[in-house]
Amino acid sequence: MTTLRPVDLTGHWNNRGISAAAGTGSGGFNVWRNSFPAEYLPPPGAQVEVEGVPFRFGGPDPAGDNIRCAGQYVELPEGRYDWIHLLTAAERRTEDTVALHFAGGEVDFEPLRVSDFWARAHAAFGEAKAFETPVMHYPHHVQPRVEALMWSQRVPVTRRAPLRGLRLPRNVAIHLFAMTLQTAGEPVAERS
Repeated sequence: MTTLRPVDLTGHWNNRGISAAAGTGSGGFNVWRNSFPAEYLPPPGAQVEVEGVPFRFGGPDPAGDNIRCAGQYVELPEGRYDWIHLLTAAERRTEDTVALHFAGGEVDFEPLRVSDFWARAHAAFGEAKAFETPVMHYPHHVQPRVEALMWSQRVPVTRRAPLRGLRLPRNVAIHLFAMTLQTAGEPVAERS
């Protein structure tokens, strides 16, 4: 039986990528300090579903609402998983690697590919569009007709062993807003 388990990312937030229209200057998703408009996204802490996968949207936290990837280690509930589902966005189309840390000490590397958040970007890596806003926030104003995009991407867990952690890439262009683990079904008995 497959189980989907949202991961609590509290304590890892290090970037404010979402702002309210009355406070656009508080956002800083990219180097130009653009941000996603809160008015068009789920409220902080809400559970949302994208293509059948539940995610816990970033809660209110003074440190931010997303993880700007800088090599952080995220401890996971130890278990056997098939997929790591991510709500993510990138400052440009970006490809990098995540390190999967297993209970036995093994480390596997898997690609993480994220399309641009900027208006009219397309899913360059086959991700599903999670959210598309009709405006984007700039530091001093709301810019109409410039969409911001957030994607639902997934990373495979191919090793059939208990996973215990994930090392994010050292790539500040990649932002993570939520994570859900998809557990593996019961293992098939090996033939003798």
